[in-house]
Order: sequence, then C-alpha cells, then structure tokens
Amino acid sequence: MTSGRTLGQAEAATAAPLRRGDRGPLVVALRSMLDRAGGADGGVADPTPAPVTDQDVFDSTLEDAVRAFQQRRGLVSDGVVGAQTARVLDGARWRLGDRILLFTPGHLMRGDDVSALQERLVTLGFHGGPVDGVFGVATEQALRELQRGLGLEPDGLCGPGTLRALGSLSRAVGGGDPWALRQQANVAVAGKSLAGKVVVLDAAGGLGRTGPRAGDLTEADVTLDLAYRIEGRLAATGATPVLTRGATTCPDDQARASLARGVHADLFVSLACDWHPNPEASGVATFFWGDVRVGARSATGEALANRIQREVVARTGMTDLRTHACAIEIVRVTRMPAVLVELGYLSNPGDAARLADPGFRDTVAEAIVVAVQRLYLAEDDAVTGSLRLADVLAHAGLT
Repeated sequence: MTSGRTLGQAEAATAAPLRRGDRGPLVVALRSMLDRAGGADGGVADPTPAPVTDQDVFDSTLEDAVRAFQQRRGLVSDGVVGAQTARVLDGARWRLGDRILLFTPGHLMRGDDVSALQERLVTLGFHGGPVDGVFGVATEQALRELQRGLGLEPDGLCGPGTLRALGSLSRAVGGGDPWALRQQANVAVAGKSLAGKVVVLDAAGGLGRTGPRAGDLTEADVTLDLAYRIEGRLAATGATPVLTRGATTCPDDQARASLARGVHADLFVSLACDWHPNPEASGVATFFWGDVRVGARSATGEALANRIQREVVARTGMTDLRTHACAIEIVRVTRMPAVLVELGYLSNPGDAARLADPGFRDTVAEAIVVAVQRLYLAEDDAVTGSLRLADVLAHAGLT
C-alpha cells in the first residue's frame, strides 16, 4: 500500500482489510476520514484521539469509532475496515458543493454529495429514485429537467450555478417518494400468481471464499443447497428462478447484482449464515435496503423481508431477530426489491445442527416461497405459517 492513495483506492487494490493492531499511513487516512464522516452524521467519530506519535496505530479507540460509523451507516458493525466499509467511508468525505457532479459512463461518481443532490431532486419531484448515491443516467435526466425548470442551461452538471439556484428554492417545497410508490404499484398490478415472475436466488459464499462454518458445515454449502430447494418449489409455480452462482463459482456482489438486472428480475433473495465469537448468539434476521434519506428505502423490500421473517420464525421456532433496514452491498446495489436472509449462526451448536438437517432446510425453503407468494396477495388475511406450497400452486392455477 502506498500513502499517496485514499483509503478507498487502497482497499480496492488489496484484499487485506484494516483492523485493530495494524499500523501505517492508511490508518492515519482512516482517522481523517472518520473525523469528516462523524461531522456529517452529527457525532464525533473519535472523541479521544490518540497521541500524535500513535496516529498510525489502529487501537481500541479507533476500532470503537469504526464500529460506530458502521452502525450509523447500516453496515455490519465488526470494527474491521473491509472493502464495503472503505467504499462507504470514501463516499462520506464528499459534501454537496465540494466538486462538480456529472454523469461519466464507466466511471460513475459516488458519494454523500450525490445522495444529497438526489434527495433534493426527489423532494422537488424531479427524481424517481432510488437515492443510492450513484450519479447515473436517471440522476442526470432529473437534473437536466430541474435546470430547464429553473431557466438554466440543461447541461446535466451540478456546479456552483445549479447549487445557487437550488439553494434559492424554499425548503418547504416537497414531494413524495416516487420510487417507493412505483415499487408498490408494480406489485399491485403484477397479479396474484407467481407464474412468469423472475426471482433471483443468491447463495452467499462460493468457491474460494472464506465464510462462516461449523466443522465441515459451511455457509456456502448450506445456502446453495437451500437455494436449490427454493428453486425447485418456485419452478413448480411457473416462476423463473435464477441462481447467482453454482458450486464452483464465487462472483462478487456487483456481478450478482448485474446478473439480476440482466434477467430483469422481479425480486432478489440473498441467503446467508452468520457467525459470532459468543456461541450463545443465535436466531434468524432479515434485511432490506433502507436509509434515513427521502427516496433511500425499498418499500417492497421491507414488505418482503417482514413476510419472510414471520414465516421462517413461525414454521421453525428459531429466535426472532426481526427485520432491519441496512446499507449492506448486496441489497443496496440491486434495482429490484431485494432482501438478505441471515438463516442462523453456525457458531451456535443449536443453529448449526438445524441448518445441517435437510428437513429443516425444506421447511425454510417452503417458508420463503410462501412469503414471496404472500407479497403478491392484495388481501392477505391468512394466518402466518398456515399457507402451504399447494396453496401457492393454486394461485398459479396449477391445481
């Protein structure tokens, strides 16, 4: 690693994350970026800075600051600066007005300043979302439309002139969340049957990736086996299930999301297992993409996450760790409603034993298929845990 690069650039160039005990110029850069990001979130990232001579040491105080940042941003709060945390930190250093924003194909601009612009465009009714912090085609089109409305040159550049015009608009001007409304409308008109719907099943892990394990039982094996079981049940309903990987592949999150966009998926369901140093940790949790900004929340993803969580808990009796909004990469970079299901802790003997049981996996697979079906039922008054695969087939007109 060289000191001339930003933390985000260095992290992208190496697989080695930063963690407690490390030292060097990247740790100094990390402290600076956390201080700036802490100000953006209204808190102090590192309330008790290390002595000047120890600024290049990743100590316990810095680890706490990293955990606090990750928690505020909806990331896994492990205190380790991996690729995802580094990318979010890199984006957090930008404020609206720090740079000219524009659409650059192949090198899309990302950061908190882009999110701030998108949120303002949504509030004014020009941007349909999502507010994802990526300056893409939709953001450029919305900006050009705003510029025309303000009598400015519609060049698609967010520079000083456009920012001054935006600043002159009353903050009382507001709108709804068009992206959430569009997602809800898509579900409402899609019909009750799963026939014809494309559901991407993403099994976490893969060949060569180190993940949670319990002896010979690995996350990669559990999630792929479960994906196959869900695939068979969805195919029986007339839906088109698509898997992001097989037994001998391990695509990154961007490739998995790109596949889902390429097949025009209606839904994206990612399956994973958890691990914790405390073997008492156990239970199932479900995540969807959500942030505090207007337009930065998947309403349909939240609805699906809630249904999956309730069905799995009702049918298995696993500890209910509830559903949560997050900014985890795999659900943030997709464009269709997406959820991440953490199916249990392989570090917990009880959870591991259940995940190793084929009968248990069958139960979870049916719970997820039924939850997907319930998403499309306009008037769903069935008791959670009561619908069966036969009921799903009936909605597809197959029984």
